[in-house]
Amino acid sequence: MEQERVLMQQDVQDSMVAVLPPVETSSMEPVSDEADMAHSMQGLLDQGDFGMNLPNRGEIREGTVVRVSPTEILVDIGAKSEGVLSGRELEHLDEAARQRLQVGQQILVFVVSPEDKNGNIVLSYTRAQEEQDWRDAERLRDSQETFTGTVAGFNKGGLLIKVGKVRGFMPASQISAGRRKAQGETPEERWAHLVGQPIQVKVIEVDRARNRLILSERAASRENRERQKEQLLASIKEGDIRTGRVISLADFGAFVDLGGADGLIHLSELSHKRVAHPKELLQVGQEVRVQVLHVDRERKRIGLSLKRLEEDPWQRIQRKYKQGQLIEGTITKLTKFGAFARISDEDTVEGLIHISELSDNRIAHPKEVVKEGQVVTLRVIRVDAERRRIGLSLKKVDSPAYADIDFRQAMQEVEEVAPLPDRAEARAAERRARSRGSSRGGRAPEYEFEDDEDEIEDYDDEEDGDDYNDDE
Repeated sequence: MEQERVLMQQDVQDSMVAVLPPVETSSMEPVSDEADMAHSMQGLLDQGDFGMNLPNRGEIREGTVVRVSPTEILVDIGAKSEGVLSGRELEHLDEAARQRLQVGQQILVFVVSPEDKNGNIVLSYTRAQEEQDWRDAERLRDSQETFTGTVAGFNKGGLLIKVGKVRGFMPASQISAGRRKAQGETPEERWAHLVGQPIQVKVIEVDRARNRLILSERAASRENRERQKEQLLASIKEGDIRTGRVISLADFGAFVDLGGADGLIHLSELSHKRVAHPKELLQVGQEVRVQVLHVDRERKRIGLSLKRLEEDPWQRIQRKYKQGQLIEGTITKLTKFGAFARISDEDTVEGLIHISELSDNRIAHPKEVVKEGQVVTLRVIRVDAERRRIGLSLKKVDSPAYADIDFRQAMQEVEEVAPLPDRAEARAAERRARSRGSSRGGRAPEYEFEDDEDEIEDYDDEEDGDDYNDDE
């Protein structure tokens, strides 16, 4: 190599002699031709690499493999001579990487030394990959693109993630909320199952001098979630049945993650029964099936319902309870216009006992007759499934006008539990009761539904209960 360099310099000197113009001299100031020639030659030498494209230390170049041997690989990088991948370099490559290094293969190499003591250009294949990975990390940091890495390990502070050949670190604070909830007291219990799994992250810090590469899954999750939200809002429609997970509870309802966007189940859409707070029915992390009520794409809001997927209890109430039927109920609330009673075995249904149906005597307030928590026998005086109301009466429980209905109900209960020989006697008793009722002229009154303008829209908010008061 050194001999070639000397010969090249001599060729340059010879060419300079051929092209140098004649030097004008005067008798007063003689100039040495040899000094001028040496000065001009040195100027040319200082100008550059003579068109040989000499590499610089730390430069990454693309080259072509021109020879492969057990001890070294020669790579043409466009310089005056081929660069060398040494045997020590090859020892650090895995089998798959060595198989890729075939004659004619285009590869990236890192210039370790433009010229060693033997005049060779020393190259590194692994350093080129690592350098390229650092440059890719810097580009990802600047562009804030999301990319997929692989969890390579963990420590007590967080996860170790491969970015090509460079190992990055993701602190526990930058792990997504879902993964941070992993159970376990030790890092092994919390993170071991993640090793080898792909993970989407963003680069938030690069410090090559300190070999420091910091990653964040939380930042990537926010971007992915916005993208998923846009996709979900574009595809979801009213009436859809979706499965989601409860992510938070508030006084006014529950928020459910539908897989990219959150929807709200309002308190009134949680259940057909009265619910004071969502925590009575749901808990954070619980999986639920919901129906989409409405979608506001401009405001990016989704309304959901839990109770729409349940049977409407009022459809069953209408089939089960008839006018004049005796039931048992528990007084739940007193108001100035009456008392509310929850029907036994019906947690979701309450009926109203209007103040006029509490007693035959005139009273000023329901507390004169009943109290909250008291269990009483009541008579159904009307069922309005469409308006979701049931009217009850306490004073008509013993009314002779309902004797026929009472005996039919009693006989039905007897037939359900009594032996067969006793049923004939029960029917005879029913006929005798009917006869007594006819002799008194008693007959169960027919109660008509009223359509007053002052009808009760809500049990809790209305000031009076005239809508439930039947005309006598």
